[in-house]
Amino acid sequence: MHLRNERGEIAHEVAAVEPFVDTARAVGVDEIGFTEHVYYFRQTRPLWTVPYHVERCVYDIEDYVNAVVTAKERGLPVKLGLEVDYVPGREEETHALLEPYPWDYLLGSIHWLDGFAIDDRPRLLDELGVERGWRRYFEALAGAGRSGLFDSLSHPDVVKIWDERPDRSTVEELHEQFTAAISESKVAVEVSSAGLHKHVGELYPDPHLLTSCRAHGIPATLASDAHYPELVGRDFDRARELLRSAGYDTITVFEQREARQEPLG
Repeated sequence: MHLRNERGEIAHEVAAVEPFVDTARAVGVDEIGFTEHVYYFRQTRPLWTVPYHVERCVYDIEDYVNAVVTAKERGLPVKLGLEVDYVPGREEETHALLEPYPWDYLLGSIHWLDGFAIDDRPRLLDELGVERGWRRYFEALAGAGRSGLFDSLSHPDVVKIWDERPDRSTVEELHEQFTAAISESKVAVEVSSAGLHKHVGELYPDPHLLTSCRAHGIPATLASDAHYPELVGRDFDRARELLRSAGYDTITVFEQREARQEPLG
């Protein structure tokens, strides 16, 4: 979840939490986690170099943390998380900025790499070409998984968002290399229904990638990436089908960055 009011405006306040919880209850989701984008906070400004990030560092992380923590203290079934853009080479700074706060879990994601966008423009795929762009993306994502910064990797094959891919054998080679690289890291991968509503029109991740994760013992988390309360749990039936088809029968949940498994569905 990304904490917004019902108009879709950023609203780091307890009142904005409640509509997300109401929708979750209505669709049978037991608990939800808020994972605001890290680049919205002034405190993270030193990490960024591209205008997309720099221009958005206008909110106070304390307000966000306090809103979710207060909601938890009032008994609402919510977790405190953050979606953190991974910057290769800036791991120590990222850790230092995030360490003071009582996170339940941290998501690692890559939206920009080497000054180019994965799911925006100017595109990394245009700069490097499709195959080299995919290779660079999965190389960096493996680095994120091994960094120890994150509990789960969100929308792990978001590089497919434009529906531009190398040949299938190369895609599957990259999947295998990536899952082997993170297999000892204890990081989870996220199954997200958001991709169904992007240009690619597919769940994240690809079934082959998720099956490879399962074969390497990599746990999974579940997300709808909701930016509006009414999107909570959207298409979870399809996400659960994907998880089961890959051999998963549990889902990973977190409390103070400690993972446990709960039965899927």
